[in-house]
Amino acid sequence: MKGNVGLAGERMNAPILKEKRWNNVLEREIASRWASESLYNFHIRTKREIFSIDTPPPYPSGRPWSVGAAAHYSQIDMIARTARMQGREVYFPVGIDRNGLPVELYTERTYNVDIHETSRERFIELCEHALDDLEGEMIGTMKTMGLSGDFDHYYRTDSEEYRRLTQITFIDLWKKGLVYEDTRPNNYCADCGTTIADAEIVYEELPTTLVYIRFKLMESNEMVTIATTRPEFLCSCQAILVHPDDDRYRRLHGLHCIVPLYDRAVPIIPNNAAKMEFGSGVVMICSYGDTSDVRLFRELKLQEIVAIDTKGRMTDAAKQYGGLSIQDARQQITKDLESRGLVERKESIMHRTPICDRSHTPVEIVPMKEFYLKQLEFIPSIRKVAERMDFHPEAHRQILYNWIDSVAIDWPISRRRIYGTEIPIWYCNACGKPNIPEPGPYYRPWKADPPFQICQNCHAKEGFTGEDRTFDTWFDSSISPLFVSGYMRSQDLFRTTFPVTIRPQAKDIVRTWLYYTILRCYQLTGKGPFKHVWIMGYGVDESGERMSKSKGNVVDPIPILEKFGADTFRFWNATEASTGSDFRCSEERIAGTAKFMTKLWNLSRFISSFPQPTKTRPTVTDKWILSELDKLTKECLEGYEDFNFFVPSNALREFTWNLFASHYVEMVKARAYNTDRAFPQSDQRAAWHTLHTCLRSILILLAPICPHMTDYLWRAIYSPRSIHLQMFPRQGRRRARRFDKVTNSLVEFNSTVWKYKKARNLSLNQPLAGVYASPRLKSMKCDLKAMHRIETLRFGTPKDSQRVLVREAETYIVS
Repeated sequence: MKGNVGLAGERMNAPILKEKRWNNVLEREIASRWASESLYNFHIRTKREIFSIDTPPPYPSGRPWSVGAAAHYSQIDMIARTARMQGREVYFPVGIDRNGLPVELYTERTYNVDIHETSRERFIELCEHALDDLEGEMIGTMKTMGLSGDFDHYYRTDSEEYRRLTQITFIDLWKKGLVYEDTRPNNYCADCGTTIADAEIVYEELPTTLVYIRFKLMESNEMVTIATTRPEFLCSCQAILVHPDDDRYRRLHGLHCIVPLYDRAVPIIPNNAAKMEFGSGVVMICSYGDTSDVRLFRELKLQEIVAIDTKGRMTDAAKQYGGLSIQDARQQITKDLESRGLVERKESIMHRTPICDRSHTPVEIVPMKEFYLKQLEFIPSIRKVAERMDFHPEAHRQILYNWIDSVAIDWPISRRRIYGTEIPIWYCNACGKPNIPEPGPYYRPWKADPPFQICQNCHAKEGFTGEDRTFDTWFDSSISPLFVSGYMRSQDLFRTTFPVTIRPQAKDIVRTWLYYTILRCYQLTGKGPFKHVWIMGYGVDESGERMSKSKGNVVDPIPILEKFGADTFRFWNATEASTGSDFRCSEERIAGTAKFMTKLWNLSRFISSFPQPTKTRPTVTDKWILSELDKLTKECLEGYEDFNFFVPSNALREFTWNLFASHYVEMVKARAYNTDRAFPQSDQRAAWHTLHTCLRSILILLAPICPHMTDYLWRAIYSPRSIHLQMFPRQGRRRARRFDKVTNSLVEFNSTVWKYKKARNLSLNQPLAGVYASPRLKSMKCDLKAMHRIETLRFGTPKDSQRVLVREAETYIVS
């Protein structure tokens, strides 16, 4: 193909880009170049403002990793790339979360072993390797998506270094008097085999039966009906409540009921906790049916009877029902009550039931001896710390506030699990009191001797027994900003990166990871752990259902990435997901996004064939698109400032496709080629300059979202130096208001002409005899005439004598 020559002798070559469309295979080549150039290395000795990220370590809980989670991490990378293009030095650590119950469950499935029939040491060895394949796949996926994090030094939460820091923070909190041990009614998951915190509970409306049971009064033969969904708790019933204002039961105040099947007398107490409108208005108080029972046992000073054991079965207190599962006991007790004529009736209802967030099974309340971290006294301070943080979106701040306001007890931090950070305590064999080591190495009390020989309490030398419990997983996870910033390990790193700049995370763990991180970091450092909190919504399927492996509606991102490439995937989720909002995921939606990538490639290919003059005098047409480019830049920069990639991605698509390509490029093609020398040299060069100015800005503004393609195009057309070393363009000072009405008139004019030709099966090159346009377009006359092949173009309205073929608003096509 021979190049055209401009009037100034500048040669227009064949397009620099040989490929006719973007090939995502090139993404690997580009990523390799980034690695070889050490493009994203963090430099602690810098004069730039440091931007640090508390990257959420993903949990490799099984295949597939959901497309929603992958989208989340690609947007975290957009945050990092945005900060770099704002002129900041970015610290972007990467980690993998490998602690807790899901690891144990996955290990049991993978190796076909039972945690209770395998030695602790052997089971830990299996856990350490069970997730390696999943972890490798997850790291590979993150790299494929173009994450610019520090993969050379990625961390694991089950590493000795991480667990050592968890133990160091515990020892610090113990010395500050913030940790204590107590026996209390605790949330307990029998499937998990451990205590769980309130934050690990979700509530679901589940079907159950409301049983109306007849209790006999001790003082007479009269019967009192009590409705309950938990008849298996009859054995632990210690009081009957009626509302003080319920006239139906005033006469019962101070009397006693005989508990059916157990023949024990319990008092009838007037108390506002009884709900007159629920069931019969009479309620039995048992240890423990729910959290209300816990509170009432404490307030009324009732003696607890433990009805359920740690295996989820009835205790000996249930007498003949001891050893039965909760469900079997409920059915058998109801059956026995019916056989004695003590069931008045039964109702099927939906009941709000506490469910373990991990096992998805009902939670019980069982008295357990656990370690607690004080949190109630810190609630006012935690709220003040949160108030100083910027939330993206602001509306999700309330999720945290709602949780803070609901905290009612201190945090139980000990768990009866195996694969987790061990609690660093040894108990004296003489006095039984706990002994705490000095912070230092990673301690494993269940298998190792303590680093001391004399009891810190009684000074005996009779040996020690190591603690075998582990910490709640969130006790580990909540120190992530401390770990990544080098707390207790690197003073320089900690000083420059803490508090971290931003915590990105999902909204479903606000009450756990976000809250506990603020609590722990404030207790340890007296500071809030981060300045910004960025919260993403859920990935949902086409029906709006949240994706989960249990529902079978998870879309695997790996085939999507292989088919469409990282940049298409990233641009899709940016245009689909406004910060904090749920977003729909499907291959069809992602495929639709690929069309934009092709459009941008073709545009770049076309523009790359023109020279890049440095100084030109723009025409009015050029000034118009440059004013629109100013508006685009302003909108994109505002979106990036808020880390809301929905804004720049959609603005770029709209500008690039529907304004720049469809209108400006088509208008200036004739001027840019200038084959027949119809335009002055200066106007031709102005078209070249404006085309490149717009393309440069589009590529730079799109770079955080589509890093591979933009870098490839930038290096091919403009500079061997990566686009990711560029700064965002500054918002220009062109007078955009001058062209506000011009844009509407121009779009309407072009659309009318195209529509006219299409309706008559005319080619776009078919000449038109006469057209009238809005006077606002007068300065664009030459470009419009050449674009549409118009023989006579006037401005205003045609004379009455002229025959009007089509009229749309201010556009007239005449014969």
